[in-house]
Amino acid sequence: MIFIVTILFVLLSGLFSGLNLGLLSLNKNELERKIRLGDENAKKVYPVRKQGNLLLTTLLLGNVAVNAALSIFLADVSSGLVGGLLSTALIVLFGEIIPQSYISRHALRIGASTAWITKIIIFVLYPVAKPIAFALDKILGEELPTIWSKEELKEIIKHHEDHPDSLIDQDEERIIIGALSYSNKEAKDVMTPRTVVYAIEQNETLDQQRLTEIKYRRYTRIPVYSDVMDNVVGIIFAKDLLAVDDQIIARDVMRKDKFIKIKEEQTLDDLLNMFINKRIHLACVYDEFGGFSGVVTLEDVIEEILQEEVYDEGETMVDLRDVALSKGEEVTSDS
Repeated sequence: MIFIVTILFVLLSGLFSGLNLGLLSLNKNELERKIRLGDENAKKVYPVRKQGNLLLTTLLLGNVAVNAALSIFLADVSSGLVGGLLSTALIVLFGEIIPQSYISRHALRIGASTAWITKIIIFVLYPVAKPIAFALDKILGEELPTIWSKEELKEIIKHHEDHPDSLIDQDEERIIIGALSYSNKEAKDVMTPRTVVYAIEQNETLDQQRLTEIKYRRYTRIPVYSDVMDNVVGIIFAKDLLAVDDQIIARDVMRKDKFIKIKEEQTLDDLLNMFINKRIHLACVYDEFGGFSGVVTLEDVIEEILQEEVYDEGETMVDLRDVALSKGEEVTSDS
């Protein structure tokens, strides 16, 4: 009989201790996400986990009561010193260390299978636990939701991709991280700089030589300016020149409503929305003094998200931003 009662107390102590650590380690926001995804274990655990202070108070009160009862019981059936040492050893090893180590690794599954037991314990100890939990809610407030920064989210994604059981591959990791990072960048960070922008003056006659040059360069959109490059007034679509077999003035074939003017500080997420809403693919970038700095295309923004080069069907695979940077390095080294 003594053995059975001792085992019962130790099991209850381990249950209270393990559930206390395991259930409270489960994030309420994560449980809500799992419920939306149809996780049955999360549905069982959430009702007892959502009131964190009540759950904490109930399990701690139960644990303290069981441990005290075990100590008193063993002290009564044996000498005080032996009972104290035995109860301490049993509580520490089988009532704390082992159950906490095991349940913390399988918190959701065990929490779901013992949810009915937890509900009974909460019901039994409610008159004592509820006032304490209410006081904790008022003094400390309810649990704060876990909110991750973008940098933390990126580290989480990297950690998932590195895990052997991960369902996220390298391409998905790259795209997700790109999507989390691109909004922090500005137009000036991704633009093709003025020094390598191919542009045409609006009054220029596009003869066969110029048309051949445009075809050779394989640009799909060409900025058109008036007098100076700081005054971009439109763009020419290369496809509109396919039917041209004779001389034509640039302004006669340019489109005035197919580009926008933006500042260098324009963020890429805002720029992407502008591209989508206005259904255009090119923006001319201007500095704080109104000077033309370069161009940004929809493809440039998408590249920042995909973290990979995107090319039009006829576009040559040369990154003009890299060309401009290399030229700048050459000038610096020469000086």
